[in-house]
Amino acid sequence: MERVDAPGAQRDIVVVGAGPVGLTAALAVRALGRPVTVVEAGAADRVRPGSRAIFIHGATLDVLERIRPGLGAEFASHGLAWRTKRTLYRGREVYHRTYPPARTDRLPAATSLPQVVQEQILLKHAHEAGVEFVWNAPVERVVPSRQGVRIEIEGGNTIDARYVIGADGARSAVRESAGLQLEGPRTRTAFVIVDVAEDPSNPLPPERIFHYEHPAVGYRSVLFVPFAGHWRVDLQCLPGDDPDAFSGEEGVRQWLPKVMPARYADRVTWVSTYIFRQAIANSFTDKTRRVLLAGEAAHIFAPFGARGLNSGVPDVFVAVTAIDRALNAGDGPDAERAIDHFATSRRAAAARNRAASNTALRHLTMPDMSSRVTRRLAGFSASFLPSVARWMDKAPYGPGLSAPDADGMQY
Repeated sequence: MERVDAPGAQRDIVVVGAGPVGLTAALAVRALGRPVTVVEAGAADRVRPGSRAIFIHGATLDVLERIRPGLGAEFASHGLAWRTKRTLYRGREVYHRTYPPARTDRLPAATSLPQVVQEQILLKHAHEAGVEFVWNAPVERVVPSRQGVRIEIEGGNTIDARYVIGADGARSAVRESAGLQLEGPRTRTAFVIVDVAEDPSNPLPPERIFHYEHPAVGYRSVLFVPFAGHWRVDLQCLPGDDPDAFSGEEGVRQWLPKVMPARYADRVTWVSTYIFRQAIANSFTDKTRRVLLAGEAAHIFAPFGARGLNSGVPDVFVAVTAIDRALNAGDGPDAERAIDHFATSRRAAAARNRAASNTALRHLTMPDMSSRVTRRLAGFSASFLPSVARWMDKAPYGPGLSAPDADGMQY
């Protein structure tokens, strides 16, 4: 990589990380008419495996639309908006609901599409908007001061910025070198996640299906989520399971045909195993208030309820708004108050999301006898108690969207 700075040059805003959150941050900056540079460790043509963050809530589509008109609609046009959801307990259906077709004059309530497609759409818009990119530039550390931030890149290159948004993921070099830390436990239960390509000659109905204690796989819970051209299948391991036995090629071939038609065993495109962490950064800005964290650099949640990307997008919307106010205010108390508002409000949002995710995880993992008894009773009574059936359907995802906060964000 060539040197990217002339001596003494300083950019106003640099975003570290070109995932969906970082690219959204860059577009939010350009929407305000300010220049922005994105620094990314990988190459421009990198291809990252797996579907990863597939589920995008309507509230997130609304924010994308606010940042760049037509962007939320483009996400929706490439995604899949499934309308039916089903929940089963030990092989017996306890809940079924089909929503009416989405209105064509508004964004859908949600859409599902793989993260690689999200990044392609965002990157196209970023180029159109005039975002500057520095590729193949792994950040070794950032050095913040009251005057700005020096970004040190492998190979000896540096970039100076007045403000930096760290959107470089769970292993964030920005977070660590700025003296900030993730705080929170790891879960004990492992989950095996499999992407399966749809069979276009004989596709399955596009339904979100959750199996409590699927009898065909030793009473392990299984979640099916359709997304554009594929299925996401999550298998919850039991305590004492060896996740490798279920995530290896032979292991997947043994259990997947028990929960899907056998032909799908030959259509697996990605397999991964997760033990999730429920963690939040101790602060979303450093002591100089020049480094701001967003997305998984700031918080990591288990995916149930889809609170990762769907809170990362509001993170950067509020972060960019705060930086814009700080730049307009110049150095001083008003600038610091703008950054502090971002850090306080988005950390509070992260705490709400972690609490909701913890609720879902507790329901799924049943850590004590009372939760196991509650779920067993609910499973047997849901067929004749509609309120219990609705709870059985919602509980694996935690509480729903919160009311908009002072920034108008729902996550």
